[in-house]
Amino acid sequence: MPEALTRPRRFLPNGIVDALVQLLVVVVAYKLYQNTRGMVDHQIGASVAFANADWIVSVERALHLDMERGVQSFAGSVPGLLDGASLFYLNAHFFLTFGSMIYIYIAHNKAFGFVRNMFIIAWMLALVGYIAMPTAPPRLVPGLDIFDSIARMTGVDPTNHSTSNLYNPYAAVPSMHIGFALMVGIPLSKLTKHRPVKVFWAIYPLIVLFVIMATGNHFFLDAVFGAGAVAIAAFGAYQLGRLRPDAWTFRRRAPVTS
Repeated sequence: MPEALTRPRRFLPNGIVDALVQLLVVVVAYKLYQNTRGMVDHQIGASVAFANADWIVSVERALHLDMERGVQSFAGSVPGLLDGASLFYLNAHFFLTFGSMIYIYIAHNKAFGFVRNMFIIAWMLALVGYIAMPTAPPRLVPGLDIFDSIARMTGVDPTNHSTSNLYNPYAAVPSMHIGFALMVGIPLSKLTKHRPVKVFWAIYPLIVLFVIMATGNHFFLDAVFGAGAVAIAAFGAYQLGRLRPDAWTFRRRAPVTS
């Protein structure tokens, strides 16, 4: 076979058809998650969301975990750090997450099925959380003295709290920013061989934790709930892997032998 015809298969481990199927599965699952997340009645959602936020504030204060204002104050005291966190929040969450999934598919294909299943389960769990516990973020809760750093940087009206099919300001529990960070950070820290890269992915969830609190978008407990959702999703993906061990288990790429 001519070399030109074999190149796509070298780049795409299972060929272009499998790559397109996997892309379709992930895109459809994510769009369903994204659209369902925004389907909240504004009036009912708002009243319950602020009550749930008050509960989180009271629990954090009782446990001495109310660190959001301190994190934002620290970020604001370092020149450029708060704007950097805001830019990271706006861009890195999406591009790093899905870029990492593409990289895992291409470079560590034997681990992709597990990671994909974990994401899909986590998305379903997150939707349950958004319905059962709509929660306002710190930036919207009066009296916390926490501002919307992204709105301040971009000039977007911070009083616009409306929901839409693609946006829901009360979808804070569980924090899927932390969820996504854990679901790419932990696998990549295990899959990569280069120590600096391994260290980056190991601490990546901590970077995201700092960002979501510095920007006023999540409470610390939101992140705890997000980590819990990931733990359940990982267990679910592990159980699915027992059904199709050749395709859905988390496996490193076999070493190349000469």
